[in-house]
Amino acid sequence: RGGMALPGELWAELPAEKRIFCSVLLFSWAVYLWEAFLAHRQRRVYRTTTHVPRELGQIMDSETFEKSRLYQLDKSTFSFWSGLYSEVEGTMILLCGGIPFLWNLSGQISGRAGFGPEYEIVQSLVFLLLATLFSAVTGLPWSLYNTFVIEEKHGFNQQTLGFFFKDAIKKFIVTQCILLPVTSLLLYIIKIGGDYFFIYAWLFTLVVSLVLVTIYADYIAPLFDKFIPLPEGELKQQIETMAKSIDFPLTKVYVVEGSKRSSHSNAYFYGFFKNKRIVLFDTLLEDYSALNKEPAEGEDGENEETKSKTKNKKQGCKNEEVLAVLGHELGHWKLGHTVKNIIISQMNSFLCFFLFAVLIGRKELFAAFGFYDTQPTLIGLMIIFQFIFSPYNEVLSFCLTVLSRRFEFQADAFAKKLGKAEDLYSALIKLNKDNLGFPVSDWIFSMWHYSHPPLLERLQALKDAKQE
Repeated sequence: RGGMALPGELWAELPAEKRIFCSVLLFSWAVYLWEAFLAHRQRRVYRTTTHVPRELGQIMDSETFEKSRLYQLDKSTFSFWSGLYSEVEGTMILLCGGIPFLWNLSGQISGRAGFGPEYEIVQSLVFLLLATLFSAVTGLPWSLYNTFVIEEKHGFNQQTLGFFFKDAIKKFIVTQCILLPVTSLLLYIIKIGGDYFFIYAWLFTLVVSLVLVTIYADYIAPLFDKFIPLPEGELKQQIETMAKSIDFPLTKVYVVEGSKRSSHSNAYFYGFFKNKRIVLFDTLLEDYSALNKEPAEGEDGENEETKSKTKNKKQGCKNEEVLAVLGHELGHWKLGHTVKNIIISQMNSFLCFFLFAVLIGRKELFAAFGFYDTQPTLIGLMIIFQFIFSPYNEVLSFCLTVLSRRFEFQADAFAKKLGKAEDLYSALIKLNKDNLGFPVSDWIFSMWHYSHPPLLERLQALKDAKQE
């Protein structure tokens, strides 16, 4: 063989940190190429399926079909470029030592403010602030293009530029107000927690997530959108009656002005124990959607902007259909899906902290990413949770997607049990139309990505019920 070394031998001769670094990079690109392959298959479906398939004849007219085809094609092309960009950006940051560079810069900044290297938590917070600022700035052009070119072109965007920027700044500030205190406490707990720090760290994140879920809808979401209690009337009574019939402890029903941002529609519930609220997007309700209303003459300028964008199409669902959609959502609660999801995520979180405790002492993990002299806790969290766990995270997220599809079928079946099969059937069709969902998908793409089953499969399951 002469002097030729085989790739395996070369690999074995590399120092451990180089092997770790290369593995992380290679895995990242492998995932990217897999996703790109799937997206390519799905784009082929968008390009070639130009006529409404026979089984969809009753469900979609050819105009809506074509609209949704072009919308999804644009979205797919956009996500190809934005995905390529973020993969290349991530690779460049790793290759050029972006993480240690930013860490040292944070050290200089906190040093100028009078905090020496012994104040690791202060340096970590500066690092976090700079890192999130960097990602907000590099993500901005993509977000702008998505909102004001793609969503705009297909008639979904309702935002003005002013609203968009005000919203982005507000989001950034609110995120920092939560992220920085929570991180500093977490780092402190890890520092003083001794051998069993991973148990305290896990308990702390559990408490934080429960607190956030509790305060999110009452204190955080209203900073961004207007929530109005659903006015007294037929719909509210019907919702309350349905909630009572399945022992759902409903305390309030809100309508959120989603139409200020976008004409996409949704509904959800939140709250712990005996204090549950239901939130309906105004775009879901035929009677409340601002997009169905003709603005009165001489109203303020803001309405002028919305008015020019309002296509004269009826949007949203009739009351019976809204109830069917809620029957599905409440099914998730009644069947324990919400609790199961919390348990899975907490078990996962505990396992991750445990493995973090096992790995945090390994100097070569830090060396792999350019940290030879220091092993900062925050950097350890970042390396282990983001890079080392990435194969595990991919497998987990696929399993959760499969589970989520099962839950969706079960929740549909629950709504069916409440006698809402027919209304849910028509609601799903309407929502698919309002949101320009494309009803044909590549099987591998949908298996990997769709957290909800494809429309046709859901309708088929409901139809079997209607015929029974």
